[in-house]
Amino acid sequence: MARIRYGARSAEQQRNRELEAVASEIWSTAVTVVFETDPEAIAAVLPPPLEPSEPTARIRFATVDLGRGLRPFGAGWFGVRARHGSTEGEYALFMPMTTEQATIGGRETFGEPKKIGDVTVRIDGDRVSASIERLGFRVAEVTGRLGASLPDFEKTKIDFYFKISPAPDGSGLDADPPLVYCHRHERGRNGRVVEGELKLFDAPLDPVADFPVRRIVSFEYAELATTQRGEIVARVPAASLLPYVHQRYDDLSVLGAGSGKVQR
Repeated sequence: MARIRYGARSAEQQRNRELEAVASEIWSTAVTVVFETDPEAIAAVLPPPLEPSEPTARIRFATVDLGRGLRPFGAGWFGVRARHGSTEGEYALFMPMTTEQATIGGRETFGEPKKIGDVTVRIDGDRVSASIERLGFRVAEVTGRLGASLPDFEKTKIDFYFKISPAPDGSGLDADPPLVYCHRHERGRNGRVVEGELKLFDAPLDPVADFPVRRIVSFEYAELATTQRGEIVARVPAASLLPYVHQRYDDLSVLGAGSGKVQR
């Protein structure tokens, strides 16, 4: 009988290739903007036990090159500063990816709030432009010029994620979700200051524009190499996360499409 590819796999074939991929350095070219915003806006989006920290948000537009002959893909990130107890980090609200493979692995393994969208970064001489669009709405864009060179850097950081699983009968969540620390190590090279403008648009499904840009803290272009590993540090009561599930799943009722529908 011919091999049935949906059949059971051997122990060697059961390797978690998502973890293998992100444990090795992945290179990207990225435009990153950090800006001050309203503390009240940050406090409103943090599920317990996360608490506000500095009143800053960060948005990134990137093109990721996995190598191995694979085509580069677009990747975005938007989130806010937060803390868990004495641990400082960032809470991601929106991570658009241009491919299914980049979306599914991070969502299912780490709990990353990834969704399929369009992310582009263009460098034309000293001109820079980047954008995020999803489901017919422009979410954010940057335009500008590359300015002064920046020193190479190396740093570690923590992102906070919740691995949320809705109950199949519609009665909330099927378990108390894990709180995941995603430990990221990042190296940057060929960095440049960007002299330009960030625009956040009123996209009803991805409302990043609810965070007013009070002051630009940094606006940079760089080539980045990242690795990451995750760990579960706590279980969070499902009831405390239910009010925030819409951050992860689209509520199409905001488009007048019926309150009982969600898009995953």
